Amino acid sequence: MSVVNELIRTEADGTISFGDYTLGAKAKLDHFNHKDALYKVKTFQGITRLEKNGMFAYESVPGTAVMHLSKDEDAVCFQVEGPEDAEITLGLEDETTYEVTVAGKSVGALTTKLGGKLTVSVELNGEPVEVTVKKVN
Repeated sequence: MSVVNELIRTEADGTISFGDYTLGAKAKLDHFNHKDALYKVKTFQGITRLEKNGMFAYESVPGTAVMHLSKDEDAVCFQVEGPEDAEITLGLEDETTYEVTVAGKSVGALTTKLGGKLTVSVELNGEPVEVTVKKVN
């Protein structure tokens, strides 16, 4: 199992990776600059949370490690890993429909409410699982 020992980092492909679900106590890193945005990560066994420019971006309960997170105006893609199943919440656009795929299988179309949050449960068994969330046009 892999975790991000430095809590958050930029990958060679321009994506970010973050989270360490093995920590017994909360750890956080503020003011991580990536592509002219400031990120804040909080992580430990119980939760992993990411903020971008002070706005909610990602949260998992329990904590997870996220690899190669990329986001543009139409999609969010990442690999997630953890010791047990997790509930993942993403901060997206308000009142928008997204097609969600987990481990290559469609979860279906989910619509965010006024707060723009989308929640999906992911079965984790210690191996990375690919999650893709694409805006339905």
